[in-house]
Amino acid sequence: MTDDVHAPFREAVNMTAAELSKWLETGESRDVGQKPASGGESVGHDSGRKIIKILHTRKADLTDADEAHMRKVTGYVHRHLAQRPSGDVTDTAWRYSLMNWGHDPLKKK
Repeated sequence: MTDDVHAPFREAVNMTAAELSKWLETGESRDVGQKPASGGESVGHDSGRKIIKILHTRKADLTDADEAHMRKVTGYVHRHLAQRPSGDVTDTAWRYSLMNWGHDPLKKK
């Protein structure tokens, strides 16, 4: 695992594993995002579960698949942040989708 993957991921994912786990239990979390044609869990919700696993894994123990997902998460968060809607985003699908990917845009650093 190289820092060029790990550091941007840790910057993009500003929620703790506990915060993300609690968020993924909410109806708002399950209601947003792109769902497969067959129904079921959204892509972002599934990603959130993978992020929790990554956050609980020692850096040295991360797999190539983990690294690939970390790159995907970092890219998604950056693209989605660039599409921020105007106005209050507190209760928006935009924010909820980002939170499924481990980033709360309203969270203070």
